Amino acid sequence: MKIKISAGALLLLCALSVAGCRGTSPAANSAASESPTPTPGPKDAAALPDNGFRAQLTVADPPARLRAGQKQTVQVKVRNASDAQWYARGGEINTHPDNRFYLAVGNRWLKAEGEEMVTNMDGRYGLPKDLAPGEEIEVPLQITAPKTPGDYLLEVDIIQEQVGWFLDKGSPTAKVKVTVVR
Repeated sequence: MKIKISAGALLLLCALSVAGCRGTSPAANSAASESPTPTPGPKDAAALPDNGFRAQLTVADPPARLRAGQKQTVQVKVRNASDAQWYARGGEINTHPDNRFYLAVGNRWLKAEGEEMVTNMDGRYGLPKDLAPGEEIEVPLQITAPKTPGDYLLEVDIIQEQVGWFLDKGSPTAKVKVTVVR
């Protein structure tokens, strides 16, 4: 008895035997090739390494007094005090549709006497350029004074969006006493 096998059938048998030797089916191979999570490349946006969360922040000419609810722009000097490159957008390439991994200067208001949080998110200003280790830049940050008169601390920090505040990673913040009046 002779068996005729077409070239296509022979090719399919060869593919099945190779897949069988690897212990996976062709269907599993095609599913795996469609769904793996790509490893970020060196240019892709990603969270900073832990040693990258080090900054020196200074508020230039901070206001001593503000009216309740008053908006004011302060200049913040930001220095990359880490040994990691900071990418303003989190990487040379950021394809995320939100601001994930972007670096921004932001502020919070604390009660002066006990450093109790009054507002966690006030102003934000994205870094306008990448900063190499040791490099610094000055950015404008619009702040809004609390609505209740009293003594407060304006705390300025950097955040890597959807990753964390630099303070939470051990970096110092800039704090300025501000009296809020009616």
